Amino acid sequence: MEEAKAAGRKKPLCTGTARDLDAWFCCCARQIGGMFSLVEQTDGTPIVIAGPCWPFCTFITVPLIVVLSGLVSYFVVLNRDSGLPWWFAFIYFPILAVTLLALFFVSCRDPGLLERVTDEEAGEGGWFWNEQVGSFRPPGAMYCRECKALIQDYDHLCPWTGTGIGKGNMLAFKVFVVMVNILCYTSIALVAFMLLSGIR
Repeated sequence: MEEAKAAGRKKPLCTGTARDLDAWFCCCARQIGGMFSLVEQTDGTPIVIAGPCWPFCTFITVPLIVVLSGLVSYFVVLNRDSGLPWWFAFIYFPILAVTLLALFFVSCRDPGLLERVTDEEAGEGGWFWNEQVGSFRPPGAMYCRECKALIQDYDHLCPWTGTGIGKGNMLAFKVFVVMVNILCYTSIALVAFMLLSGIR
C-alpha cells in the first residue's frame, strides 16, 4: 500500500538546486555529460553549448560587465560635462563589444568534447583508460568532473565563463581575459579622470 503511495507521488517542481535552472531553461537541449547542446548540426555535432556553470555566467558575469560598463558609459563617456573628448566613445564601446563577444565564444563553444572510445586498439595506440567515463582518452585529454565529459587539452573549469576551458575555446578564453582586463582598467581610468577633473 505504501509503495503504491510512494510511486504515485510526483517529484517536487522546485527543489532549490541548480538542476531546477537546468530543467527550466535547458529543457529542450540534449545533455552531454553536465553540459547542454543548445544548437546542433544535422549530424549532432554541437554548435552552441551551455556549460555546467552557465547560471553563474548568465546571472553574475554578464550583468557585472554590462551594468558597470553601462554606468561608466552614462556618467563618464556619454556625459558632456565630464570633459572627456566625444570621440572616446568610439574606443570604449568597441572594447565592451569585443569583451562580450569573446565571452560568448568562450561560454558557448565546444571546449573540445571527445566521444567515448572503448576499442581495445586505442589502448595500444598510446591512449589511456579513464574509469570515470568508461572510455580511452588520448594524451592531453582530461576528465572534467563538473562537465562530466572528456575534454581535449583540458585546462580548467572557469565559473566566470560558465564552462570548461580546453582546446576548442582556449583562444577565445585568452582573448576574453585580455579584453576584460583592458575594459576594467579603462573604466577605472575613466572614473579616476572624472573624479580628478571634478576636484580642480
